[in-house]
Amino acid sequence: MSREFPIGLTPPDWLVRNLQPEQSPVNWPAVARAAVALALPLAIGLAAGHPAYGALASMGALSGVIGDTADAYRMRILNIAVPQLFGAVGVTLGTLVYGHGWYAVAAVTGVALLSGMISTIGAVASVSGLLLLLNCVVGAGLPLPRPWWLAPALMTGGGLLVLLLALLAWPLRSGVPERAAVAATYRTVAALLTVSGTDRTEEYARTRQAVTQSLNQSYDLVLARRARHHGRSPELTRLLAQLNAITPILEAAPAAHWAARPLSPQIPEAVHRLAHAVETGATGPTALDLPVPLTETARAVDHALRHTAEVVASPDVDPRGIDDRLGRPAALGIRTARATRNVILSANSWRYGLRLAVCIGIAQALVSLIPVPRSYWVALTITFVLKPDFGSVFSRALLRALGTVVGLVVAAVVLAEVPLGWWDVPAMLLLAPLIPALTPRGYGYQTAAITPVILLLSHILNHQGTALLLPRLTDSLLGCAIALSVGYLLWPESWRTRVGDRLADAVADTAAYVEKAFAPGAAPDPAARARMRRRLYRDLSVIRTEFQRALTEPPPTGRRAAAWWPLVVAVERIVDATTAARVRVKHGAPPPSPAEVAQIALQLRELSEGVRNAETLTPVRTDLTGPPDSVLEPLRQEVAAARSIASPH
Repeated sequence: MSREFPIGLTPPDWLVRNLQPEQSPVNWPAVARAAVALALPLAIGLAAGHPAYGALASMGALSGVIGDTADAYRMRILNIAVPQLFGAVGVTLGTLVYGHGWYAVAAVTGVALLSGMISTIGAVASVSGLLLLLNCVVGAGLPLPRPWWLAPALMTGGGLLVLLLALLAWPLRSGVPERAAVAATYRTVAALLTVSGTDRTEEYARTRQAVTQSLNQSYDLVLARRARHHGRSPELTRLLAQLNAITPILEAAPAAHWAARPLSPQIPEAVHRLAHAVETGATGPTALDLPVPLTETARAVDHALRHTAEVVASPDVDPRGIDDRLGRPAALGIRTARATRNVILSANSWRYGLRLAVCIGIAQALVSLIPVPRSYWVALTITFVLKPDFGSVFSRALLRALGTVVGLVVAAVVLAEVPLGWWDVPAMLLLAPLIPALTPRGYGYQTAAITPVILLLSHILNHQGTALLLPRLTDSLLGCAIALSVGYLLWPESWRTRVGDRLADAVADTAAYVEKAFAPGAAPDPAARARMRRRLYRDLSVIRTEFQRALTEPPPTGRRAAAWWPLVVAVERIVDATTAARVRVKHGAPPPSPAEVAQIALQLRELSEGVRNAETLTPVRTDLTGPPDSVLEPLRQEVAAARSIASPH
């Protein structure tokens, strides 16, 4: 029998979203690496008679475990080694200003500004900036062993131990993660084809989002290698060709969905066979067993599948075609100069850097200038919480506080029952694997796993035992309060800047996509259309992520995000409808007139201006006229539906 809570006791939706764990399989190799990487330095330090040295190396290994998230081995080098170099600089600076009052405040605040600014570049830069600041805070807040170079050497060595453990299987598995990622993309496309044309609209939307994420991951993974090989690797060239070959199937899927006729089960099964061939690296023909196509949509799907099968079967691919289609990544020096220029000139990077610097400056002043029993844990908490690229600041503050409480309960048992010495090694063997096991569940779970590990290492360094617990809880709550009040409430990003402008840009780009897809008299340029469509879906994926973060915040932000959510879905459907219409024209449907295309593009640009200038959404009736049998009729309906949600007022 179900039980309903009284209205006053029903938890708000934003709180439920925050506390709900994410479902993710356990990465058992990462679990094993974490156990060895954090326990081995402790054992070596104890055997050498310097347990504090082992604790510092384990602290560096902890940073490596947190950054050990990539699948490809070359990406692991970037994700672990590069941040370790920044971390070494950070702990060196922190050690040099330890106990020097205003000098410590100025140094840590300056590092916070730099850390915040470089965090806006990308994923590796974000982790590097995080580790730069974290280690600087630790160095400025703990009495580390001298001379000055010893702590950074030990911590970097611990991080590189994680990298070494992660690379042990590289000679046997080179290229395997990249092939697995591309094959996974094929399988998500097969899942999309399974629900295309059915009445499972919500499932289709979720699967389409999963395809976008998988495709983004695969391209990022393969292009990261390509920046080094520049087309000289035949295997890499094949993988890029196989990724490009899935594009026609992706374009055919919306057409199949709009046709409202479920596809034959033989079609997704054929894609699964191709995925298996990609994953194993097999060449030669793959048995497709496809039904006879009888409609425009069926012909589009059939043609796309046969083209993809030819690419998958081919052992040799011309790299020049790949370069023409996707473009070669710029040289490392050019990309570094471009990123540096963008950071210096970006208002967003300065805004985030200043927010972080002000909060860290306040926290460090509490530690270095005011005679109260506060520790580096205050600034440490702010560093983790005030990371907008990691999620909602409000949500992370809430989850940090809850996770710290749970972690302190575990730490209380460990510190009370485990004596200093060799018993710390088996304790670490049990605690360390929880970090990679629980991190995918959510930030609160990660905090609960990391907290007892850090407290055990701090206990080895300064022998304070259970006396650490209550002060660390107070410090964590104080850090969350500073992040929320000074870094969140006093720096309110306008809804228009955070979401409205991004969504307006996506709608305007959609108008350009419509014009490009049906440009009269223009030579066909499928590569340009594919790049435009990929960019649109990628931008919409980022916008969807931002909305999902906003939904975890209390009113008014969460309520406004919920109100705007249907418009995000409507824009995604417009892009799908445009792609579907283009595929139908390519396979025999009469092309639309220039007047039809211009009318829809105009309506989309008006919608874009409405979104850009609106604080709240106002529905309006829009009459889009055209031939009822036109290929653009579904698109007109989707544009009218979007205009019924928001319009300039």
